[in-house]
Amino acid sequence: MPESNPLIEIYRDSWLLAVHKPAGLLVHRSPIDRHETEFALQYARQLNGGEHVYPVHRLDRPTSGLLLFARDPATAAVIGRLFMEGMVDKTYQAVVRGWTPEQGVIDHPLREHATDRRLKDQELPLREARSTFSRLATVEIPVQIEGYPSSRYSLVELHPKTGRKHQLRRHMQHISHPIIGDTNYGRTRHNHYFAERFGQSRLMLAATAMAFTHPVTGQAVDLRSAPEPSFQQVLSIFAPG
Repeated sequence: MPESNPLIEIYRDSWLLAVHKPAGLLVHRSPIDRHETEFALQYARQLNGGEHVYPVHRLDRPTSGLLLFARDPATAAVIGRLFMEGMVDKTYQAVVRGWTPEQGVIDHPLREHATDRRLKDQELPLREARSTFSRLATVEIPVQIEGYPSSRYSLVELHPKTGRKHQLRRHMQHISHPIIGDTNYGRTRHNHYFAERFGQSRLMLAATAMAFTHPVTGQAVDLRSAPEPSFQQVLSIFAPG
């Protein structure tokens, strides 16, 4: 493992450790990515003086932003329940194709993803899934990508109210505003345009804030992390002029 640690520490106390995870880094080992040798869990353990840390939620590999760990099993159990019960307010930013409405609610059930390859051909159950969004900015650029003389994009703030796999990515696809850089649910031509324009290919989804009641002290915790430079570079399309 390289000596430099790609995680940025955002918050630490006796029970919790919050970091910023860069895009492209797995949180922990996965049977789908057996060849990978670097994980946020290992790097967080480095930040914790070599002591174990316990992930209490997940971020997709291509998503950057806030990632929370517990520093002991008892705290992990309590904070994990807060996530499961929807008691943690999570905020994301995303760049999406098209101009979204100013705000909205996406109440659209999602089918579970098989985590075992042997079950990939079985139809798994639908689960309730709900997200909200608000539009922060729009832009129209004079570039023809899908048959129109210009192309429109929105910067949105997203709040997942449930915790389904790829929920925000699938919900934005469902309302025809897929996230830029999403190779699973996005639009290939738009992804290619952004990759060529900015010299990089990344999912334009970042976890930027998290608020909850501390499981031990009972105090309000409000964590915030600005998107990483590769994300902010793309936001330049929304700058005036």
